[in-house]
Amino acid sequence: MAALTGLERVSGADTPRPRRAWWRGAVFLLAGIYFLVPLGTAFWYTIHTPGAGVSLSAYGELLTADGFVRSLSLSLGLALATIAVVLLLALPAMLAVRLFAPRLRPVMEVLCTLPLVVPPITFVAGIGTALRGGTDLLAPTPFWATLIAIQDPGFPLVLVLAYVVLVLPFVYRSLDAGLRTMDVRTLVEAARNLGASWPYVLARVIVPNLRSALASASFLTLALVLGEYTVASLLGYQPFAVWIVTVSGSKGQLSVAVSILSLLLIWLLLLAVSTVFGKEKGK
Repeated sequence: MAALTGLERVSGADTPRPRRAWWRGAVFLLAGIYFLVPLGTAFWYTIHTPGAGVSLSAYGELLTADGFVRSLSLSLGLALATIAVVLLLALPAMLAVRLFAPRLRPVMEVLCTLPLVVPPITFVAGIGTALRGGTDLLAPTPFWATLIAIQDPGFPLVLVLAYVVLVLPFVYRSLDAGLRTMDVRTLVEAARNLGASWPYVLARVIVPNLRSALASASFLTLALVLGEYTVASLLGYQPFAVWIVTVSGSKGQLSVAVSILSLLLIWLLLLAVSTVFGKEKGK
């Protein structure tokens, strides 16, 4: 008994005590202050008017503001189209390089990350010059109507093409990180040996294993499109970000209220997708 008691004491003395995680709380507190204080200040600016007191009239004006619904729906439509196009281009190309031409991976990486080193002003100037020159050059051909159609102010496809180029480096990094966590070659060969077609392999084997990477790439694209101003403004279109700047010249409280609501909308979408993917992993 004495021996056992001694062993219990020794084992109890040797049991490591849990480390205090007070510094984690301090880090989270500082991060919360850093992010929430500016948001709280902006929110107070939207609801408080000197001499008039507190009012939510700025948020009530959003529903009737001229151009709010149109610009927001345009930006959301452009974001969805950009997500679809960039994923349909990047994912099959990356799979093809990994499976059939692994030596081309450095070349593809350089090409996909090249937009990071091109200034947006230069990029927009090149697009504008190409559109003006293409209109004169293609006027006698049937392609002239196509060139005019992609510049339709109702839904400018030229912005979708420009956003695909701008977001390509971020999408490539997200998908590359996802592909590195799985044995693509083994999964594809096993599915093909069982008689699966290439579309089936892509839709039912690769995509389910890349859900987190696809969600990350989609939200990066959504954030870029909703906040992009330079390309759309210089090309003469008015999506959500351009509309906010236009309104801010006359209604400061309204523009800040729109910015806060757009930020909350993106956060809610990100939280919803994170919750869904967390439940799927738990299952």
